[in-house]
Order: sequence, then C-alpha cells, then structure tokens
Amino acid sequence: MARLLGRLGGWCARHGLVVLALWVVAAAGLMGGSLVLGSPVSNDVSIPGTDAQRAHDLMRSGFGPGYAQGGTVQLVVHSPQGSLLDEDRQRALDRAADRLRVMPHVEKVDTPSRAGGISSNLQVGLITVRMEGHDPAKLGETTQALSKAADPARDAGLEVVAVDGGSPADKEIKTGPSEIIGVLCALLVLVFAFGTLTAALVPIFTALVSVAAGLGLIGLLGHVLDVPKQAGIMATMIGLGVGIDYALFLLSRHRRLLADGVAVHDSIRRTVAGSGGAVVFAGGTVIVALSALMLGGFPLLSTLGWITGISVVMAVLTSVTLVPALLGLLGHRINALKVPFLGRRPESSGWGGLGAWVARRPWRVLIGSVVVLAALAAPALAIKLGPLDEGYAAQDAPSRRAYELMAAGFGPGSNGPMIILAELAERAADAEAPVVRRLAREIGDVEGVAHVSPPKLNESGRSVLIQAVPDYAPSDTRTADVVHDVRALSVPGARVHVGGEVAGMTDAADRMAERTPLVIGVVVLLSALLLLLAFRAPLVAVKAALMNLVSLGAAFGALALVFSYGLGSRLVGMDPPLDGSYVREFFFTVPIENYVPLMLFAVLFGLSMDYEVFLLTAVRQSYLRHGDNARAVAEGLGSTGRVITSAALIMVSVFVAFIAYPDPMVKTFGVGLAAAIAVDATIIRGFLVPATMVLLGRANWWCPRRLDRLLPNLSVEGHEEDEPAPASPARPLVRT
Repeated sequence: MARLLGRLGGWCARHGLVVLALWVVAAAGLMGGSLVLGSPVSNDVSIPGTDAQRAHDLMRSGFGPGYAQGGTVQLVVHSPQGSLLDEDRQRALDRAADRLRVMPHVEKVDTPSRAGGISSNLQVGLITVRMEGHDPAKLGETTQALSKAADPARDAGLEVVAVDGGSPADKEIKTGPSEIIGVLCALLVLVFAFGTLTAALVPIFTALVSVAAGLGLIGLLGHVLDVPKQAGIMATMIGLGVGIDYALFLLSRHRRLLADGVAVHDSIRRTVAGSGGAVVFAGGTVIVALSALMLGGFPLLSTLGWITGISVVMAVLTSVTLVPALLGLLGHRINALKVPFLGRRPESSGWGGLGAWVARRPWRVLIGSVVVLAALAAPALAIKLGPLDEGYAAQDAPSRRAYELMAAGFGPGSNGPMIILAELAERAADAEAPVVRRLAREIGDVEGVAHVSPPKLNESGRSVLIQAVPDYAPSDTRTADVVHDVRALSVPGARVHVGGEVAGMTDAADRMAERTPLVIGVVVLLSALLLLLAFRAPLVAVKAALMNLVSLGAAFGALALVFSYGLGSRLVGMDPPLDGSYVREFFFTVPIENYVPLMLFAVLFGLSMDYEVFLLTAVRQSYLRHGDNARAVAEGLGSTGRVITSAALIMVSVFVAFIAYPDPMVKTFGVGLAAAIAVDATIIRGFLVPATMVLLGRANWWCPRRLDRLLPNLSVEGHEEDEPAPASPARPLVRT
C-alpha cells in the first residue's frame, strides 16, 4: 500500500493545479447543489419493532385527522392579568380559533373552553390544532404559521407560545460562529507548531475543502435518505478535527524531509507513502467504529454514524491527494511567511527526553498513569442517562417558555403524555363498553399516573386511544417506570401499547442497553484487526484497543462531573431550572441522552486510534532501523510528541468551540470529545503507551509464524520508502 500511495502522492504533486481545481470544483458543486436544492433533514426517532412504534402505527388507523405522528400542534395560552374565561379574553380566543380554522390543512381546532383545556387557576389554557394532508417534515414551518395566526389573542394581551413536542436533541442545529472560532484556534496552534503562516494555512485550507464537500454530499443525500438533523454538526465537528490533523501529520513529515535536503517531489512521494498510509489506516478505524453503530438497532443512530463517516472519508481523500498537490505547488515556499521566535525549536526536543525518562522507569510510570486514569474515570460510575426535555433548553427559547407554562398549568407530566393504544379482541360499540371502562380505570390506578383522558374508539371499534399524563417530567427517570408499569397491565380482551415521546425514548434506552455490548465488541475487534494488518503485531493491536477503552473511561468521567454531578453544567452554558434555589443556579444536573454514550464511544475509539497509529508508525520505523526497543520507543515519542500534541490541541480547540452551541446534545459531545482527546494525547500516549511498550520489549512485534504468512504485507509504516533497514532487526519477531 505504501508504494501505491507514494505513486499517488507523486502524481498529485506533479499535477498540482489539476488536483486543486478538481477538488475546488467538486466541493463548490456539492455545496452549491445542496444550497440550491435544499438539505432535507429528519427527526424521525422511530424504532421498528418496538411497542411505541406499534402504538404510533395504530394511531393512524381510523381515529380521525390529527392523530398520526406530527398531526397535532398545540398552542399554550397564558393570561398574566386574570382568568382566560373573562369575556373580552374569551372573544379574543374565539377570533384566534376562527383564524386557525381557515389555515391550510387544519381539520379541527379545540379551544381552552373544552373539558381539560384550562388550568385550575384559569390562567393557562391549551389550543389544540389537528391537521391532515400537511408535510410532517415541515412541521416546524407549519407550527410557526399557526402561531402567527393566533395574533388576535396576543393583541388582547395574552401570551401565546407553540408547544414543541420534540426534545432539544430533535431540533435542527444551525451552524454558527463555533466553526469560525475552532478554525481560528487551530490556525493559532499551527502557527506555533510550524512557525510559518504558509505551512499553517495548508491544513486549514484542505480541511475546509473536505468539510464543504462532505456537507454538500450529506445535504444532497437528504433528498433520498432520512438524514438526522444532527448529521451536519457532527460531520463538521469530526471533519474539521480529523481534516486538520491528517494534513498536519503529512506536512510535518514533509518539512522534516525537506530540512534533511530531500528534493521536493521525492519528499512528497515518501511522505504520502509513509504518513499517508498511517492516515488511511487511522481514517479507516474511525469509519469502522462509526459504521458499527448500524448494529445498535436505532435507525437514527445508525444513519448518524455512517453519514458522519462521510466527513472522515473526505478528510482522508484530501489528505492523500490535495495536500501533496498543494505541497508540490508551493515547493520550498512552504516555509514562507515565517513568524519571528516560533517554530525554531527541534521537534524532538523535550519529547525525546520524556521518552528516555519513561524508558528508564516504566513500572513507576505505568502505575502512576493507571492511578491517575482510574481517578479520572471513577465519576463515570454515577453518570445519569435519560431523555432531555424542553426544561433544559435555553431560557429565552420559546419551547422552554411553553414547557414552563404547561408544567405550571397542568403539571410536569403534561409535557410528555403517554399515548396508550389498546387492540381489542372484540369490537366495542362505544367508549362505555366494559373492557374500555376497565382499561381506563386500571390505567388511572397505575402509580405515577396523574390524569387519564376519556377513551376514544376508532372507526372499526377494535382499537381504543387513551392519553395518560404522568406525575413526572419527561426527563425524570421515574416516568420510564410508569411506561413499563402501564405496559405490564393485563386487561382481558385488550392488548396494551404505549406510545408518545417518553415511551419512544424508553424503548430507545432499552434497545441501546441490549445492543451496546455487541457494538463495543465489534468496534474493538475490527479496530484491533486493522492494527494487526497494519503492524503485524498481535500484542500491539490488543494493547491499543485496551488503551482506547481507558481514554473512553476518562471521557465519561468528565461527562459525569459536568452534567450528572452538575459541577460544570452552568460553565458550559446550560441554563438552570427556574426553581428559585441559589445553589441550583450554578450546580444542577442534566441528563445525557441514552444514545450519546454509544455514539461517543464510536467516535472517540476511532479518533484515539489515530494517535496510536501515528505513534506506533514512528516507533516501528525506529525499531526496524536498529532493533533496540527502548530506544525506538524514546525516538518514536520524540519524533511524534510535538505533532501529536499539536494535533490534539487542534482537536480540543475545535470541540471546545462547539460547546458554545445552545443545544445540549452538542455541548455533551463537545465536552466528551475534548476531555478524551486531551487525556489520550497526554497521559496515555505520553506515558502509558511508552511505558507498556518498554516493558513488553521485543514482544511488541512478536507474531506467530502461521499468522505472519496469512497476513497481507500492507507496509503501512512505509519504511521501504525511506532508508533501508539492517537485515537482522528489520524483520518482525516471528515465533511458531
């Protein structure tokens, strides 16, 4: 593979203008197409085969307009000055209802004057609009139009806010200044690392091209696939990080070769043959980890995984094609525009000394690293998982205002009612049938159920719909217990199914818990297999997988401290609940969506493997030159320490910048990714990995003879493209 990549890099360097033009045209075409044609997105969180999905399917069978998913819009009305039943306010509500009835696709409007439509203090009411024939994918635009139609109520001094039935993680996430902040921070790190503005701009430019191409392709895929609304932001976060990092690794080696007097085109060929192979394998591990999410049994998570992988593919392609093209065009001008006092320190200074220091005392370093990592991971034992509701949205968000009004007027559970569908064994004549009455009574008797609506039969009389309001908010873990208790009801002649937002997220949590061991096992095994193919060393592959699991523990520990313990929720920009408590103004817990840990695992496992590949490549090359394991570890750390640290700083800067997003899901990913990369590039790659490699000695590169014959020679480290190695130590240590 190294020779093939070397030829590709050499060709791109000789035809730099052609390659540059092709990439610019491709990125501009894909991005322009997505802007012109639009980038459809979906917040479909359905999980085929679950009880909630069965309930939602039954809702479409003969209950009338507005009962299917996305068929109902609710407007909460608040009268700060008095009762909604006041004559003038009642007339204003009637005028608003009349305007709503003539809106497109509106079939029925229920005003607050109906039974159960107004709070006990008569100051909060609910307008329910049922629709038919509208586009559920444009429910947000439809809701805004309906809210605007209720202006007659606002003109009378009433507050009208649309109730959003989704969670914050379901909202479309708009791009904003975080990308700019992340890019500027990355540019600053690159300037310090290289000491020249020209060299610093190359990784930035290639990353922006790869992200633009990836986002354009993802936007166009939205016309044929259900693309999650989180896909764009995840692709941007990961694409920027790996795109800059991969180009940084290539550029660092190219500049070292130029400093050694190697000709420009020969340097590019050798750079892509060596570091390019490491980039391909590093990107492959990220893609494998993300693709394994398809085994999670959660369609949203599966699609989010492989679509995010598109940005990684683009980053790898630009690294092995566009980067050598730019290096060929620039030649020795890559070192132009030098910044005074920066970039003059030898890259191995400091890190080589650290490597030698670790090599002299590996046991002490190993024990100390394990203790520190265990302390960082310990808080993860108390991590709090659960659905996010609008109570955690920004305080100035209309959805949060609606949430608070609903909770004040109708109780916290009104923000996440359970939609209970029962299939009847025999046709019921009306809602007074004994089986229907018993069903409603038993649902109302379940502990944690605050209120049960009157039953509604469908046209065939074989299904009944009952809405039950729990005592608890959607994010309260006790609400999931209520869902399970209702599902456990045994009513002769009726099969009970529970749907609604809370029930759907409960099913998602159950599915995640069931499939998580499978996903973790597949990701670890496939990643270890890739490393085995790359380095032909079983112990190295197993050790790398274990080290990555350790960094994940530290990431989850950071998440628990910030969100589950509430020690940093205010610091990352979360707004506290309005309960009047001074302490909770600064320290309050925030649940982490159940699918987030699995997504974080896949992303972090792949990203952590990047640094492992680059470090092992350098150690392997040194070992093949002289056969001294301890010296090879010190030299490998010395030659890669500065560039890995720079790459990690870039990643951390990008991820921390995204914490500024108001969306809690993005904040969660930003904190977890930043913490894991920081720990991985310092404690693990700087201390733990070198210590273990020194202790293992020549066993690092041991490979059974039979396995050695079976494995293809991919030569990811590209050592044959560099100086020839001595005959004796050059061969891997093979044993039968």
